[in-house]
Amino acid sequence: MRRYPEAESVDMLIVGCGAGGTTLAQRLARRGWRVVVLEAGPFWDPDRDWVSDEAGSRNLYWTEPRVIGGSDPVELGKNNSGRGVGGSMVHFAGFAPRFHPSDFEVKSRDGVAADWPISYEELRPHYEALEQELPVAGEHWPWGDPHGYPHSPHPVGGGALRMIEGAERCGIEMRVGPVAIANGSFGNRPHCIYRGLCLQGCKVGAKGSPLVTHLPDALAHGVEVRAECMATRVEIDEAGRATGVTYFHEGEEHFQAAEAVAVAGYSIETPRLLLHSTSARFPNGLANGSDLVGRGVMVQGAPQVGGRFPEELRMYKAPPPEIASEQFYETDASRGFARGFSIQTVGPLPIGWAEHVLADGHWGQSLREYMRDYNHWYVIGALSELLPLPGNRVTLADETDANGMPVARMDYSQCDNDRANIAFGKERMREIVRAAGAQDVLEIDRYAHLVGGCPMSGSPESGVVDSDQRVWEVPNLFVADGSVMPTQGSANPALTIMALSARLAERLAAKRAGQGSERREAVSA
Repeated sequence: MRRYPEAESVDMLIVGCGAGGTTLAQRLARRGWRVVVLEAGPFWDPDRDWVSDEAGSRNLYWTEPRVIGGSDPVELGKNNSGRGVGGSMVHFAGFAPRFHPSDFEVKSRDGVAADWPISYEELRPHYEALEQELPVAGEHWPWGDPHGYPHSPHPVGGGALRMIEGAERCGIEMRVGPVAIANGSFGNRPHCIYRGLCLQGCKVGAKGSPLVTHLPDALAHGVEVRAECMATRVEIDEAGRATGVTYFHEGEEHFQAAEAVAVAGYSIETPRLLLHSTSARFPNGLANGSDLVGRGVMVQGAPQVGGRFPEELRMYKAPPPEIASEQFYETDASRGFARGFSIQTVGPLPIGWAEHVLADGHWGQSLREYMRDYNHWYVIGALSELLPLPGNRVTLADETDANGMPVARMDYSQCDNDRANIAFGKERMREIVRAAGAQDVLEIDRYAHLVGGCPMSGSPESGVVDSDQRVWEVPNLFVADGSVMPTQGSANPALTIMALSARLAERLAAKRAGQGSERREAVSA
């Protein structure tokens, strides 16, 4: 791996090596940029570090202290936060749908939330390219912008077949995929063996994630990744331009100079870093002149419903999202709430299944019986689009971490529209499971994913970054992760985060066609 001296001002310094940061680094390096990436977690070696075990995979998640609050607090950890090179996509389920065109026009179409300052059409070519690169396998997708996938769908197990039958009886259409798992071998990556441990890092290497798809190419083109380096401040000069990032490595403070900085720490750590980067020019936090940094953080309502069947279904024997439906994705006024939800199969492993049973109120002998029946159960889940609310926000807590940096506090409360959306989705899932012939049904309320906190907008008064993900108040500072999303959608956000970074790299490169100092100055043009 190439190494850059800290005193050398690199072209781009990226904080965070997840979906957004890795994609941006790879795309810029291919265009000749000198790029350094700081990552708070380790540089994973799947053979050395990953195990096919739920409890043994806890190091993949951001489990350092965070404070949660609000009337509907969100548990932070394995379900929405990653730590280490590859980020959350190392332990995502592999599901890789696109956002719909409507997601970019929510305010115009439905009168809630906000419109994006970019359109779906601007991301379409990046979606298509990334679906080839990961690659994505699935049936032709009839919802949103109808499209196919480069790889044919994976075979499905008995439980998914049961859910397809139940959904059909309810008038609900299901499709197989899309998953970032090649249907067959792909380059040096083997065929999926359907062992179901996608959330534990995929030790086999069949699942696509930035660690195995885009990072090797980034390194080959000169990117340096500094693992176990915790960024604590983005530094600003007297003219209000970013000069680089202060970070800690093994207890020692360092500074890396850069011509431009991109923060890609995701929707908790990105606001935390910006809020902590105070100065005389930015006393309330960097880019926070409108008091919007950390506001409007969103999760998806992710309730799950399980059914017990007479035969063994072994729900772990497949990628967790085998089949899905986006039939309820768009607003239907007759439901009484705005926006919608998607439905996916889930396939929790035994510890996850025990959490489901406990959440349904079972303990002792009853819990033991449910666990003995594990192979007879099958679970589906919804992703409900919850709305961006200004009171749902990330702030700095009084508690500090090992580097003396305040930890993040996230307050979250649902609105009436959120509750109605979740309730409607749960009822549809109960109908599917019962129509499939379930003998017993249980359910759990939970959340999934994180976006928002530094939304893109058409004006400095309504967002943190512009349509090019450039911070309104700092001309050479960018945000390159899911925190720039003004709305959530009902689709898993990973592919859209990657597509946004691919678009950002394309736009940055178009403004820097020269060489040397001329090239460096153009980044803030």
